Amino acid sequence: MDSALRPHGLGATQWYVLHQLAEVGPTMQRDLVRLLEIERATLSIVIASLVRKGLVEQVADAADMRQKQLFLTPAGRALWDELPDLGFIQDVAFDGLSKSDIEIAARVLRQATERLQQQLKGVKA
Repeated sequence: MDSALRPHGLGATQWYVLHQLAEVGPTMQRDLVRLLEIERATLSIVIASLVRKGLVEQVADAADMRQKQLFLTPAGRALWDELPDLGFIQDVAFDGLSKSDIEIAARVLRQATERLQQQLKGVKA
């Protein structure tokens, strides 16, 4: 994924943000923290980079000025439209695996991640 995005000056997390904005539409920044399962500070750095590049616009929410809504700019849309289709990654990674095997693997990894996150929360508390 990184090698496919590098010529476009993007990293994987930046791609995921652009994907959300291009395919779903304007999104609250706080919602991306949950969707991407990354730290708020990390997302802030990613968003700041996309804003500097002119790909994303960050607008204060009318109801709560502390919250930011993210929009894809025209330059962001143009870049999104020229990015390569990354569907090949999933095709290569899961070739020959049954749908049920993929679902089991996803469930196991999700549960493992949740347990680790809970453990970290317990350690931080």
